[in-house]
Amino acid sequence: MFKRLTYIAFFHAVIVPQVFPQSNANPERVQSEKVGRSHIEGPTFTFHTYCNPINIDYGYTPIPNFTEWGKHRASADPVIVLYKGDYYLFSTNQWGYWYSNDMSNWHFVSRSFLKPWHKVYDDLCAPAVWVQGDTLLVFGSTYSTNFPIWMSTNPKANEWKEAIDSFEIGGWDPDFFLDDDGKLYMYNGSSNRYPLYGIEIDRKKFTPKGTRKEMYLLEPWRYGWQRFGEYLDNTFLDPFIEGAWMTKYNGKYYLQYGAPGTEFSGYADGVVVGDHPLGPFVPQSLPLSYKPGGFARGAGHGATFKDPYNNWWHVSTIVISVKNNFERRIGIWPAGFDKDDVMYMDAAFGDYPHYLPAVSTSSPNGGGREGAIGFTGWMLLNYSKPVTVSSTLASYYPNFAVDESIKTYWSAATGNKGEWIATDLGGICTVRAIQLNYADQDVTFLGKQQGTCHQYKLYQSADGKNWKLLVDKSNNKTDVPHDYIELQNPVQTRYIKLENIHMPGGKFAISGLRVFGNGNGNKPDTVKQFIVLRTEKDKRSAWLKWSPVDNAYAYNIYMGLAPDKLYNCVMVYSSNEYYCKAMDKEKPYYFTIEAINENGVSARSKVIKAE
Repeated sequence: MFKRLTYIAFFHAVIVPQVFPQSNANPERVQSEKVGRSHIEGPTFTFHTYCNPINIDYGYTPIPNFTEWGKHRASADPVIVLYKGDYYLFSTNQWGYWYSNDMSNWHFVSRSFLKPWHKVYDDLCAPAVWVQGDTLLVFGSTYSTNFPIWMSTNPKANEWKEAIDSFEIGGWDPDFFLDDDGKLYMYNGSSNRYPLYGIEIDRKKFTPKGTRKEMYLLEPWRYGWQRFGEYLDNTFLDPFIEGAWMTKYNGKYYLQYGAPGTEFSGYADGVVVGDHPLGPFVPQSLPLSYKPGGFARGAGHGATFKDPYNNWWHVSTIVISVKNNFERRIGIWPAGFDKDDVMYMDAAFGDYPHYLPAVSTSSPNGGGREGAIGFTGWMLLNYSKPVTVSSTLASYYPNFAVDESIKTYWSAATGNKGEWIATDLGGICTVRAIQLNYADQDVTFLGKQQGTCHQYKLYQSADGKNWKLLVDKSNNKTDVPHDYIELQNPVQTRYIKLENIHMPGGKFAISGLRVFGNGNGNKPDTVKQFIVLRTEKDKRSAWLKWSPVDNAYAYNIYMGLAPDKLYNCVMVYSSNEYYCKAMDKEKPYYFTIEAINENGVSARSKVIKAE
């Protein structure tokens, strides 16, 4: 996706079986077995939990002029495929890839897919990955004609060879799709002027059959979410369409695409649906993968895949865009298809702890489901609560670590052993998990690093004076920039303290010290006087307002095209209004809202129809 420099170089120098426990399950039933696992009473099912952004050893940007505001980690445009029972994750500019048998613990395999004559920074930028027979194949974005397609039957052992020396037609943001009739197709495109393209490819020779055809071009005049910009106002540039991905379900073809720009909270994946791999296609009005609110924002340019238990997931790009527009991370979200074959992704509580699958069961929570798929029910306990620290660098203030913005962070004055940050939960709570999101301050790395690590200790205290060791990672040897710890045993406590032992580089800096569990108070009251103001002036947009709930710190707004299809969710912190600019101007919409606090979630308000 770095080809966008061509245009703006100056500025850029599921009704299928589900395995998830119900979201309203009583958290008190969760009994820990060991760190990273929990056991649900009843049948002997074992579940992992995870929390976005996913915790992998993201490389640092390799492009020098992208680091003028500070060197930083960056990856995006992810693909996950299931191959021989394991998940394989590829993403932009990582000089390798990851594999996992549980979608939680990822193992990095170091490899460059560039050849000596490829004089580019982009080692597998926005890669295409697909399984063909017993073979895993990989192709990176290029406008040239001399990039190979790589193949492997043993990627764990890093054994690769060329399936073809030069894929002559190239393609940026490519996707290869093998249909169940044996035909192979390629989709590509990344532009704010041209559409996505598709073409059939000879599956043995990897040569084109015919010429590329236009698949879809954005329609921002109709679909509000496709407008460029943080505020969806098309300021500065027209929107980009990019990141194609094809999924087949129930005889239909779902062509997914990223829009309107990777820099923005509203970066999303849309979907168009057809009866043939090359169309024609009809758009779904709602974005498929959409997360414009909360801590980890953005959910565009990704891929949809199944786990071994027949559950659908969507992996996509999370936006930071502080030190450079292309500073990004990766998230994984539950997805699926409803009874009417509408494709959706569930972003409700999408950056709170969720269950990973371990068994295959039938979920009653498909279309029109109540609550988020796979959500543990563990709430954020320390949003905007008091923070104390060992030191502070300049204006990187302590409370930036608890403001639920991945863009802001606290930094200590040094990266030395002994620097610390402590958060007050405001009262005794049941703490079940902690996520540590490290920020990049004064790091010196370019490109992929190996052999680096974070080391730290976590303490807990009921009174802020007497501290007990909670987690000891002082001997950790791995790089964990978004470390997530599910506690072996939940603790009743009020204070959590993070003490630095060792940083990979730079200062000890935290964008999110996030503590999850359940408070010992009452859930918030139901939201009252929820109104949606939509006028004829621009029906892509609406102004949502509601009466503030005194004991709530956030709200989830659900929206959709029918009362039982409220598939898009926006989390709003510390406000009682939201400007929704994501609608299809030609269709009515339905809205409801719920309030959130440390103790749980309120009942939803009555569904409102906005004509």
